[in-house]
Amino acid sequence: MSEWLVLTLAMAAACVVVLLVTVVRHHTAPEDDDPSETPDVIEYITMMIGVVYAIVLGLAMAGVWEARSVAEDHVQTEAQALHEITERVRVYPADVRDRIREDVNTYVNHVVTKEWKSMADSGEMTERGARLFDRIRHDVTDYEPRSDFEAQAYQPLVDEVAAADAARNARADSTGATMPGVVWFGLITGAVVTVGMVFALQIRRTPRELILAGLFSALIAFLLFLVWDFDAPYARGLAASTEPLLKLFPHAGP
Repeated sequence: MSEWLVLTLAMAAACVVVLLVTVVRHHTAPEDDDPSETPDVIEYITMMIGVVYAIVLGLAMAGVWEARSVAEDHVQTEAQALHEITERVRVYPADVRDRIREDVNTYVNHVVTKEWKSMADSGEMTERGARLFDRIRHDVTDYEPRSDFEAQAYQPLVDEVAAADAARNARADSTGATMPGVVWFGLITGAVVTVGMVFALQIRRTPRELILAGLFSALIAFLLFLVWDFDAPYARGLAASTEPLLKLFPHAGP
């Protein structure tokens, strides 16, 4: 199911629930019920609950957005390091240079076509990706420079392999969800309480009040959807993409 379909259904369901509860409450309210008699303390408590929940929701949003940005940085760092390897090996003999470049291209193609799907589906890296990267490392580190010029290029190449390896490991650590279950419990419970407090204000079934109540509940659903979508940096609709790799290695991919 598409993430945007999930969002649409969630927002529609939130609106329908709020409207149904409001209509049912209106019909079951006693004849002498007067919404204008809502105590001031209830209005104050409702306002404070909304403010507190807005702060918590904002912090959650900032946390998952930062995690997504960091995940994009890992991909960019890995792509740049691999690109530097393919460029710096030009000082090596043709057979060594071509072998290293071919292995880098094979690794990038696997990441784009296979490993990325594995990260999105199961939250795990692939063993083949690790083997392909080890082949690149061995290609670079096992070569013995034959001249001073090659020797000067050797250490920078080793450093780029180390940078790519660190970025790959960081990408593996960022694959799963970033929000603990207890935080999700708090967010969902807070949403229920926040929307539920709307009914403590004794709203009536006027078009204006029904529209505002529905929009408020839909907004809460939308914000929770964004937190959920950003919570998996490599898996969902607004996730980090393979664009940095494809930009530097345009021939990679299906």
